[in-house]
Parts: sequence; C-alpha cells; structure tokens
Amino acid sequence: MSRADRDPGLQPERTRLAWRRTTLSAAVAAVLAVKTALQDGSASGIAVCAVCCALWLGFLRVAHLRIRTLASASPPPGLAPRHASAAVLCAVSMAVCAAVLVV
Repeated sequence: MSRADRDPGLQPERTRLAWRRTTLSAAVAAVLAVKTALQDGSASGIAVCAVCCALWLGFLRVAHLRIRTLASASPPPGLAPRHASAAVLCAVSMAVCAAVLVV
C-alpha cells in the first residue's frame, strides 16, 4: 500500500485516544496519592502528594497540547522531543512518588 492510499485519519484518532487513556490513568494515580496522603496525615506524605499532583498537571498539559495538535493538523507532526521528555519525566516521577507513598 502506498503512502497516498493510506487513511491518515485513523492513526491520529487512535493516538489521541491513547493520550486520553493515559491521562485518565495518571489522574487515578493522583487521586490515590491524595487519598493515601490524607490517611497518613504526615507532612512528608502531604508534600509527596503535592509533588504528585503537580506532576499530574504537567503531564495533563503535555497531553492536552498533543491531543489538540492531533485534532487540528492533517497529517499531524511528530511529538517534539521536549514534550516527549516532559511526558516521560512526569510519568516516571509519578511512579516514584507512588512508591514513596506506599512504602
């Protein structure tokens, strides 16, 4: 199949949905962090929770920019390395924060 025969509308839609699912799972992780920090009640737990929520907001921003780009451009440009790095940093840092809250 040549590049001209390919339907470019399907891939951006799947990618946009994947960004939304990932954002939703990050939101669930942030809510669980808040719940854990409130049950624990320690100052360090609340600080880690605040960091986790800030990281979620950062990831939400990157995801929103990407979703908007995928919806508006045809064909959409690739993800900028700066945005990809920010998304990975937020996701990994949220995982570390979750581990700290659990332990």
